[in-house]
Amino acid sequence: MKKLLLANLVVLILLGLSAGAAKIMQAPQELKFFQDAGLSANLLIIFGVLQVAGGILLVFARTRKPGAVLLAATLGASAIMIFMNGMIAFGLFSLLPILMAGIVIIKPIGKNTSNAGL
Repeated sequence: MKKLLLANLVVLILLGLSAGAAKIMQAPQELKFFQDAGLSANLLIIFGVLQVAGGILLVFARTRKPGAVLLAATLGASAIMIFMNGMIAFGLFSLLPILMAGIVIIKPIGKNTSNAGL
């Protein structure tokens, strides 16, 4: 079970860093999608910074829960925008990382959450 929790954590860290980096670098598809949803380029960068911050916070045991909450919130906002654009199937799939973040929040790795490391 611990290996599955660790794998979940690693995937979330990579997801936060990569999704945030795509927004910060204003990848053309990201920029178009979020502009169509009403976000400016500057807001997209802020959104990306928040996702990267969530990914970084997930690395450290002491900041893991706030990182998971931050990442879940930004992923949830993205999912809402996906649903608003009528992409139901992709929207449903985009809920999976939010559930993965929920696992990090309720099921910390290790016996003691204050010193549970990667």
